Amino acid sequence: MSEPKAPIPAPGDTYKGWLFKWTNYIKGYQRRWFVLSNGLLSYYRTQAEMGHTCRGTINLATANIAVEDSCNFVISNGGTQTYHLKASSEVERQRWITALELAKAKAFRMQAESDDSGDESSPPAAGQGGGSRNSEVQSTLRTLGSKVEDLSTCNDLIAKHGSALQRSLSELEGVRLEGQTSEKIRQVTERATLFRITSNAMINACRDFLSLAQAHSKRWQKALQAEREQRVRLEETLEQLAKQHNHLERAFRGATVLPPSQSNPAIDNKGSAPVKGDASDEDDENEFFDACEDVQEFITVPADPKYHRRSGSNVSGISSEMGMDDGTTSLDEQSVASNPESPQSQEVVPMRKRRSRIPDKPNYSLNLWSIMKNCIGKELSKIPMPVNFNEPLSMLQRLSEDLEYYELLDRGAKCHNSLEQMCYVAAFTVSSYSTTVHRTGKPFNPLLGETFELDRAQESGYRSLCEQVSHHPPAAAHHAISERGWTLRQEIALASKFRGKYLSIMPLGSIHCIFEKSSNHYSWKKVTTTVHNIIVGKLWIDQSGEIDIVNHKTGDRCHLKFAPYSYFSRDVARKVTGVVTDKDGKAHFVLSGTWDEKMEYSRVMQSTRGGENGAEGRQKTVYQTLKAKELWKKTPLPDGAENMYYFSTLALTLNEPEEGVAPTDSRRRPDQRMMEQGRWEEANAEKQRLEEKQRTVRREREREANRSASPSEEGKEPAADAAEEVEIASEPSETTYKTDMDETFSDLSLSSGHQDNYKAMWFERRVDPATGEPTHIYTGGYWEAKDQGSWDSCPDIF
Repeated sequence: MSEPKAPIPAPGDTYKGWLFKWTNYIKGYQRRWFVLSNGLLSYYRTQAEMGHTCRGTINLATANIAVEDSCNFVISNGGTQTYHLKASSEVERQRWITALELAKAKAFRMQAESDDSGDESSPPAAGQGGGSRNSEVQSTLRTLGSKVEDLSTCNDLIAKHGSALQRSLSELEGVRLEGQTSEKIRQVTERATLFRITSNAMINACRDFLSLAQAHSKRWQKALQAEREQRVRLEETLEQLAKQHNHLERAFRGATVLPPSQSNPAIDNKGSAPVKGDASDEDDENEFFDACEDVQEFITVPADPKYHRRSGSNVSGISSEMGMDDGTTSLDEQSVASNPESPQSQEVVPMRKRRSRIPDKPNYSLNLWSIMKNCIGKELSKIPMPVNFNEPLSMLQRLSEDLEYYELLDRGAKCHNSLEQMCYVAAFTVSSYSTTVHRTGKPFNPLLGETFELDRAQESGYRSLCEQVSHHPPAAAHHAISERGWTLRQEIALASKFRGKYLSIMPLGSIHCIFEKSSNHYSWKKVTTTVHNIIVGKLWIDQSGEIDIVNHKTGDRCHLKFAPYSYFSRDVARKVTGVVTDKDGKAHFVLSGTWDEKMEYSRVMQSTRGGENGAEGRQKTVYQTLKAKELWKKTPLPDGAENMYYFSTLALTLNEPEEGVAPTDSRRRPDQRMMEQGRWEEANAEKQRLEEKQRTVRREREREANRSASPSEEGKEPAADAAEEVEIASEPSETTYKTDMDETFSDLSLSSGHQDNYKAMWFERRVDPATGEPTHIYTGGYWEAKDQGSWDSCPDIF
């Protein structure tokens, strides 16, 4: 009996369907026909009653919509009307919720406009830019409406005169050459003239319409984006207000039973919303994840006012309660006192002026089919990708961008408390992803032995060096050291999985940060990067997963959770949450924010295990915290970044030509330089030359390794060369998108007896003493070679 549901209507459209409505405890849920129209939700026993008997109506402008579980939801106007409804499935329930929310938003706007209609005659006050913008939009809409009416009128006239012209032409065909001929020809001429005039009028109206639309489209897009951002902010504010209100109610109820020192409003579980759908996060085959009302692993509420009694120095007072009254600096004082611009760093030194622009990205059209059609029958790992998919930076330079917000480590180096230091390390970890939100271009795969130095000792006090240390599998080592007391090192290899609509990139390897003064040694791994709409649509990037930052000296930990993007979630996009705990598991700080905008921290005053209100009976921890304060905020992109591959200020300077760098430096790579200059066809040809040169060098290196391994078996060398050619034939191009097949080919080549005696120039493979993992560690010598200008030992890779 239920009708098939149409797609969710736009605001203002009618939406109909069957729902189950709770009637009483005897009859339970009964099937009713519901109609949503003009901000009103009405229901009937049957569809036949729509013409004469309405069983009830609720105005959505003042209604509250709440979800109970996967299929049930409640609509109430705060008074006598409350509808407990149940859909046939979770998908159907979500359709109704979406339609109801859209209708509620429109009804609320209409009600607000009607309330303000009496004030339209009064002029807006000075400074009310919103009123002027609104009047401008209304005027533009009226103009566009009149143009649309002109188009409609011209269309009717064209149809009318066209029919008349066609009839006249038909009559003209049947007329004999008599006296009527001239009269008929005159009629045809007149009607053709009318048709031409009307057509010209319609063309002119279309031209005016298009010019207006083009002139105002960008302005409307910006206005729409501003409205969306404001809506997100309002939703966040409403959520916080609702939690605070709920907290106050429970605190009031608890105060009548328990003493103030023992009252814990978080123990009452009735105010918590039930959580559904957490199991969907385990399904890694889904592109989007089902929304759940509370995806956090914990809940934060404002701390008891007793913690704020020392208004001027509340945090320092708390530090003394936590055993930090030994003269150490608290995190709140550190955020003020740890200005990187210390007096000794303000020496007058001539600074190099870095570039702030690169050539604009050419508007080259790229047809994926033109690439794929020539690769039919070939293995996926052998398909070379042109530079059209790249950005003019190498993977080594992209890795160096992790130091975009090095100031966080500078501040962390000044901390005396390891837990506070952990907050800065966590913020630095999150900040490294902020540059990826718009960066859909693929960086150049570095050639084996390629290096990249980032010398910012004069401006920022640190030096960084990256080197491509392995080809199968591709791996890069990174080492950075700062004069302000910290060292960062990492080795990153990438594994990828192509799942049809999206590509998942899993970084392998650990990142280490060591602070010289305290000897605190932190390590963590990166989360998964997902590139969506690989085949069809606009590419966009998401970061998801969990990071555990460990202090190997003290045992402190920070657990960060990057929430995957969900189309149905009401939560803020790209959200990151985290908790800093000591070696005993006691929470001291709560972190929250987004990986593309900012991170905040809150000091934990008290934590309590709540009831079993999570999925699968999980207990949620409730943290009472002080007011959140900003820890890190993203620096806006430079002007015109959309035409410069969305590069940040630091990224714009990475490929800037610089004297004195090693011959293997990425700045000297010719195909990358040609692409930056907009010479993409030459860059593609140069890229193929470099790849073939690398293959030749590798074959020679393997040949030498085989000779040294078996010098007496010279007669078998041709067979080894033949096998070698088979292995090389299966080697993917340097700029292919890596798949699981690449690792298979790599394993086969290693297990078949082929040897590669390559050793990195500036790094050596060792076992990390903290984690026990094999990794490449910087051995020194690069900066000394640069000072002497001695690069004789560097290979010729370009």
